[in-house]
Amino acid sequence: MEAIARRVRLAATYNGTASILAPHVLYTRAGELYLGAVVMERNGLPPREPKLGIFKLDGMSALALVEQAFEPDRTLYDPRDPRFSETTVFAVEF
Repeated sequence: MEAIARRVRLAATYNGTASILAPHVLYTRAGELYLGAVVMERNGLPPREPKLGIFKLDGMSALALVEQAFEPDRTLYDPRDPRFSETTVFAVEF
């Protein structure tokens, strides 16, 4: 939540892959917490194309704030998206 509120990147390992993320939304689905985040790097490399990835919070490890700011991406994250609209716990504000 702090990374979302401060608009700073988040380092995490997910399914054995080290990533740098720009977190946009924390929400619930079937009683579990999920993070919607734009992937900035995977294993030190930028992604082929920008997209909002969905990460189950229980599957994330080695979480750490990265003191590098990001601007929320309106083209990739829409707070009205049905996946998030009724189950959002915390999200970036535009």
